[in-house]
Amino acid sequence: MGHEHPAVTPETERRTRPWSAVEERAAHARRGIVSFADRGGRMTAGQQRAWDRSWGRLGADLADLAPDGRRADLLDGDGRLNPAAWFGRTADLRLEIGSGMGETTAALAEAEPGTDHVAIEVYPPGLGQLLMRTEAAGLENLRLLRGDAVVVLRDRIAPDSLDGLRVYYPDPWTKRRHHKRRLVQPATVALMASRLRPGATLHLATDVAEYAEWMLEVTDGEPLLENPHGGFAPRPAWRPRTKFETRAEAEGRPSSDLLLVRGTGRAPADAGS
Repeated sequence: MGHEHPAVTPETERRTRPWSAVEERAAHARRGIVSFADRGGRMTAGQQRAWDRSWGRLGADLADLAPDGRRADLLDGDGRLNPAAWFGRTADLRLEIGSGMGETTAALAEAEPGTDHVAIEVYPPGLGQLLMRTEAAGLENLRLLRGDAVVVLRDRIAPDSLDGLRVYYPDPWTKRRHHKRRLVQPATVALMASRLRPGATLHLATDVAEYAEWMLEVTDGEPLLENPHGGFAPRPAWRPRTKFETRAEAEGRPSSDLLLVRGTGRAPADAGS
């Protein structure tokens, strides 16, 4: 099936150019570690049909985005993703890490037709479900990437290029011995910040109180990010409320939002290509 490509990890991704210090730090911090669990799972018949119809146009595996990959046409001369080549236009670009089953992703893309959105996910049924939502809503401003989001950021997203980056409800890896697998770490947050344009927003959300405090501590330590709220932000009305969030609130686990802004100061000289 088309969705059975292996996930690309830092160990298997081929280095196509020298890494900057920020990229090297992110790679070193995650050597042998990924922040997602391989949940496997089979697509439903409807998800598979949507995949067969639309993945070739709307989706790509990380392995496809290589100089000799299936979608090498989507890369610029530096081997970075060229959004205009994928969307057929030049527009603001927002990236989402961990789109899950795609309910929030599709709703936000539909609410911002003038903005382009790229969703990164590793779970095939989630990608298939998001394709179904994309088809149903007739969305032309949403594309899907399958692979390790840190590798995507490090190797395929240009510095200072994103107008927004969101990470909603990442796996909290609650056991202390698993904290190293959390996506939100100093090295990965530094990488995220380096990919944002000055003035762009990094939006994090979780319903795990301890992870929320962890996120706040990590982002407070990133010099490229400013926190205009001085802590957690009020829940944005425009972030869709899913049944999972409603259920968590009923169970006494309210969500916490962090809205961080990339400062206007220059990134370190070695944070780019």
